[in-house]
Amino acid sequence: MPSRNILKQDAAQSYYHVYARGLNRQKIFREPADFEKFLRLFDRYLSPTETHDANGTTFPNYFNKVELLCFCLMPNHFHLLVYQHQLGEMSQFMRSLLTSYSMYFNKKYKRTGPVFESRYKAALISDDTYLEHVSRYIHLNPRDWQHYDYSSLPYYLQRISDGWIRPRRITERFSTPAEYLEFVSDYVQHKEILDILKHELADQANG
Repeated sequence: MPSRNILKQDAAQSYYHVYARGLNRQKIFREPADFEKFLRLFDRYLSPTETHDANGTTFPNYFNKVELLCFCLMPNHFHLLVYQHQLGEMSQFMRSLLTSYSMYFNKKYKRTGPVFESRYKAALISDDTYLEHVSRYIHLNPRDWQHYDYSSLPYYLQRISDGWIRPRRITERFSTPAEYLEFVSDYVQHKEILDILKHELADQANG
């Protein structure tokens, strides 16, 4: 769950790489339905229109507060690349997202206690020129990254679209989806840039 120490730098109109993993590195997604639930929570909180529960209560909506640019959901952790418009909005979104998923997970698997580590990590991306490289780092997490079902790569390649993910701030840097795919495939450049990027990546951060 979020804590007062999740952000070392909370800045308006800024990009963040967000990383969270399961408690004791345990799986947070045990089967396809769990991945799909997390994607539906993106839809719940980030869609252009508000959504409601079975009783008609409106869920918090962060469409005008947070933009999800890129994601990858792995069995025991996930990566997000987000843009927050004003101070504190990303923290509110993450609280809603992780609380809802934890309630779902504990109920489904008949367990109690935290699902995630005590805090997620969110690293401010200090230089916008790194954005496309962070997106590549995220998309290359799965071994079979070109055919992985639970990353934003299909959105970048314009195979699917949804209102809750908005990759335009990155995709507009490339002339075509094929050019972006070629960029992601460039492993040599990826390895060279990774050392430069380490201070930008949340899972490399301390605390």
